[in-house]
Amino acid sequence: MIVPMQLPSTLTWLIDEASAMPDADQFLTVLGARLIANGLPLAGGALTLSAPHPNWLNGLGTGIVEENVAGPTLDGPLLGWALLRPLTDNDSALLREVARFAAAPLATLAMRSTLAALLETYLGKRSAAQVLNGRLRRQTGETIQAVLLYGDLRGFTELSEALAPEIVISTLDAWFDRIAGAVHAYGGEVLKFIGDGVLAIFPIGEHPPSAACDAALRAVAAARAGMVRLNEDRGRQGLPLLSFGMALHLGEMRWGNIGTADRLDFTAIGPAVNLVGRLEGLCKPMGHTVLVSGAIAAEMTTALIPLGEHILRGIANPCSVFALPED
Repeated sequence: MIVPMQLPSTLTWLIDEASAMPDADQFLTVLGARLIANGLPLAGGALTLSAPHPNWLNGLGTGIVEENVAGPTLDGPLLGWALLRPLTDNDSALLREVARFAAAPLATLAMRSTLAALLETYLGKRSAAQVLNGRLRRQTGETIQAVLLYGDLRGFTELSEALAPEIVISTLDAWFDRIAGAVHAYGGEVLKFIGDGVLAIFPIGEHPPSAACDAALRAVAAARAGMVRLNEDRGRQGLPLLSFGMALHLGEMRWGNIGTADRLDFTAIGPAVNLVGRLEGLCKPMGHTVLVSGAIAAEMTTALIPLGEHILRGIANPCSVFALPED
């Protein structure tokens, strides 16, 4: 039997440090680099975890893949290597040892990945990241400069009274799919589902505000197109058509953990949040599906239709309101 003696530092790393890797991609990158440094002929690696997002692939070098050696599944995780040349008996023995010592850190990574995926599903990426980083107390939160999008389904109360509960739920899901899918496709993030409403942001970050405004307008266009197709399908099924309103505003908001000592929620607050919600409320009386604030219009080269200044309930200063040309 060949006993691998060349990798004490790598095996020690697997025992003592690998579980602290932030994610599976980093684990695979560091482990692959260590194995290459020890002379193993690796061209690339693949790691599959029994988690909602299971596949991480990473190229470690260049060359022809001639063989693939995978470790044990370990009740879910699968560690495999693509090789530049066939393995020697000693190489194979070394990889088997690595697979055996990788069992514990891989189990930890799988659990962490599952937790992160579940938190992102229910809280969104921004809130999930804060929870994973230990933000578990009532705090003032962070200030975010972003384009805010608020969308609302009109007539939902009447709809919910007239239709069976399962149809109401599927209707909500279909609406959220269109608007949230468009937001995510253009780099935005859904912060909250509020009844039949959606609050999303396109963070400014290091890019100019005009880039976030452009992304938000593209998302709005995609969401509207999706709703047109959805209503065509609903019409063929004899279901009532859906009307909606969306508003865009550029400003700052606070995103923080609020609530009681034993029940917390991440909530967006601030004048910008209030304004975008009130602006959406003008969509129906003004006969538009999308309204844009003056703060957005100031950053855009796209021609918008000015609708004048309007007093918004609870907002101190009048708001310049614009509509999209194609609305």
